[in-house]
Amino acid sequence: MSISLSSLIFLPIWINMAKIQQGSPDEREKTTALKDLLSRIDLDELMKKDEPPLDFPTTLEGFEYAFNEKGQLRHIKTGEPFVFNYREDLHRWNQKRYEALGEIITKYVYELLEKDCNLQKISIPEGYGVIVLNPNENYIEVEKPKAHKHSSSDGTEEPAEKRERKEKVSRETKKRRDFYEKYRNPQKEKQMMQLFIRENGSPEEHAVYVWDHFIAQSAAESVFFVAHSYGGLAFVELMIQREADVKSKVTAVALTDSVHNVWHQEAGKTIREWMRENCCNWVSSSEPLDTSVESMLPDCPRVSAGTDRHELTSWKSFPSIFKFFAEASEARSSSQKPALTRRSHRIKHEEL
Repeated sequence: MSISLSSLIFLPIWINMAKIQQGSPDEREKTTALKDLLSRIDLDELMKKDEPPLDFPTTLEGFEYAFNEKGQLRHIKTGEPFVFNYREDLHRWNQKRYEALGEIITKYVYELLEKDCNLQKISIPEGYGVIVLNPNENYIEVEKPKAHKHSSSDGTEEPAEKRERKEKVSRETKKRRDFYEKYRNPQKEKQMMQLFIRENGSPEEHAVYVWDHFIAQSAAESVFFVAHSYGGLAFVELMIQREADVKSKVTAVALTDSVHNVWHQEAGKTIREWMRENCCNWVSSSEPLDTSVESMLPDCPRVSAGTDRHELTSWKSFPSIFKFFAEASEARSSSQKPALTRRSHRIKHEEL
């Protein structure tokens, strides 16, 4: 009879546990405590105790990175691009480092938009938001408030014996919690909670909010959208909620590798027809720029963005996008001009 390796590993443990369970009450109590400990230990959490401190620089220079003349992020000393696996076998620590660097880069990009592109940053509820839609940031993280001890609900003083018994239980509970905590949370990370931004708790809500408070109230007669990835889904949701307003103000929409789905989002027939006439989706593809790409969804034309990298679809397709906008604007202007009949020409001549 063959015995698997796993059997050879776990059988001695099972035998030892069985022997302990048959022992004295003290041994059984130790067994129960051991079982409790094993059930609570998370191997992923246990690995945290070997992590370096989660204390990262607050500047690009601190990370030893900088943007070169081409706008590429490069290491100051080596000239190499960003490396995610900075420390081997420490995925969680590498992820935290990546997120810390990302926060710095986000602020840097905002500065470029204001300084080099002359854009104006306009704050909306909770001090967040720009006219260049930023639907990814829907909440802020704050430290959870510490729980406060409450007195007896009826305001009366508890008997000394009962109070002493409760305090003893509380001390024992705290002792166990502190014991496990050094395994579960060795870095003593702060417990955080998410506060969703009012009326901007999702990308879809953000798109509607910016439309209602800024775009719809602007004096612009022609509005153009460039919506990347999930932004395309948010735009379709905006159309569903503000169809008439969007149709009257938006001239054309350029989607770049959009993940929208007119069926799942239950976009109506009139919306799908409008999108076929006024939208185009530049998708990731190895085909040359503007090559037609087949689609199973009856929403809008799909063409190649000239790259198979999702994150580069907007950048690579910009020349075609602005040509698309120019043609749409010209077509809209032509459709709004009155037909030049002999009568209308005579009236204009007489008025002159």
